[in-house]
Amino acid sequence: MSKIALVAGGTGLVGSHLVELLADSKEYSEIKVLVRKGSSVANKKVNIVEIDYDRLSEYESQLQADAVFCCLGTTMKKAGSKAAFEKVDYTYPLELAKVSKIHGTKQFHLITAMGANPKSKIYYNQVKGEIEEAIGKLNFENLNIYRPSLLLGERKEQRFGEKVGAFLSWILKPFFIGSFKKYRAIHARVVARAMVNISMENLEGNHIFLSDAIQEQGGN
Repeated sequence: MSKIALVAGGTGLVGSHLVELLADSKEYSEIKVLVRKGSSVANKKVNIVEIDYDRLSEYESQLQADAVFCCLGTTMKKAGSKAAFEKVDYTYPLELAKVSKIHGTKQFHLITAMGANPKSKIYYNQVKGEIEEAIGKLNFENLNIYRPSLLLGERKEQRFGEKVGAFLSWILKPFFIGSFKKYRAIHARVVARAMVNISMENLEGNHIFLSDAIQEQGGN
């Protein structure tokens, strides 16, 4: 049976690959992509839904889907303040999850980050852990959380720190073996492919996929 997928953050690094892969999949007949005004994604199976994330509840009738993929995220530098950062990385994903739950979504997929922990002393990781915990309490039939390491791929904006990190990761890759595999940098398309593959497994309960497991699921 064909399914409907909904992607939040579909124009971002992982999200853009995700939309493309979902559109190519026979499992999904329609992909709804939530975008801000002025964004665009071209594919005959893709339904663009222009929204204001601050008024998400007003779009409830357009948000029904079998599987929801949340790829929302920003950085402190881009957000400009803790309040703005929390809005994108905590408030918006949680509101999307709540609306999705109300409308009967079975699967919810959430990208956070390696090191996500609500008790972390690192603010970024703390917020990522808090959103995992908050959405986990909504009791979806299936919640899949992805904690990738440093993401590789072409971004619209340049991030010098990530470029340096990617270079160092390439140099140190031979040393990331065994239990250290989860620290290897991972390409955004691999993460997106893992999300699509996992969505087709029809899992039950809550699952957390670390970066090495994501690589295994999406590396083929």
